[in-house]
Amino acid sequence: MSVRLFPPMPENFEPTRATLHQYSNAIGVIPRVHADPHEKWWHVSLNVTERGLETNEMVLPSGGTLSLRLDFKEHRVVVEADGHEVAGFGMDEGLTGTQMGEAVIAAVSTLGLDGEYARDKFESDEPREYSADAAAGFFEVLTSIHSAYSVHRDRIGDSAGPLQLWPHGFDLAFEWFGTRIEDYEEHGEMTKLPAQCNFGFYPAGRAYLYANPWPFEGDTLLAVELPGGAEWHTDGWEGSELFYDQIAGDERAEQRILDFFGAVFDAAKPTLSA
Repeated sequence: MSVRLFPPMPENFEPTRATLHQYSNAIGVIPRVHADPHEKWWHVSLNVTERGLETNEMVLPSGGTLSLRLDFKEHRVVVEADGHEVAGFGMDEGLTGTQMGEAVIAAVSTLGLDGEYARDKFESDEPREYSADAAAGFFEVLTSIHSAYSVHRDRIGDSAGPLQLWPHGFDLAFEWFGTRIEDYEEHGEMTKLPAQCNFGFYPAGRAYLYANPWPFEGDTLLAVELPGGAEWHTDGWEGSELFYDQIAGDERAEQRILDFFGAVFDAAKPTLSA
């Protein structure tokens, strides 16, 4: 059995990461309008595929399907209809967020789509930097993380949501839902949400993996010692983290991730159940 490698994060990745974040928002505004809506907003997320980060398929007025992706093989933003490329825009061309977003909207308009797009998600006039080498290195990291997370997601059962990259935060994550129901204030209104544990990977700055139960029952959770360098985090947000550079290059990296997530999940599950 081969060992999946977890390479280090690419050097000087931040300028490229910021560009990928901006461009993921540029394509993310399309499913916000045209994808089948999901109450948990899963329809706005991107999927990790063999080529990059891709939207779910959307139905076109013609009856065909539309998808968009950040292609890490060709380093382009690609618009496809029925599996055939309609338009492509180089991520290394220095397009601002505004230019990329407007180009994407113009491309999908040729397919008969129109709507009130959330342009504030991508609007920026800052020139964008992009390194193909840094992007390719990041994609290697992302696919390694995705593989390990998929193992953990499968082992904790049907109450787990899909593993997806969120354009607004540019983090790869999925949620496990408990049976406990809690009041939650959103946009000034109270609603009820299931208790949950979010498992994710945040690549900005010193990249880290996280496992964040909600509600966070500190009296119970903080008494649990986490394995392999992982720590509880309560400054600004509540949860746990394991910095990626602590496991990069380790042939046991996947097992260390599974041990970390397993420890948090086992500790949190009883607190998230009714």
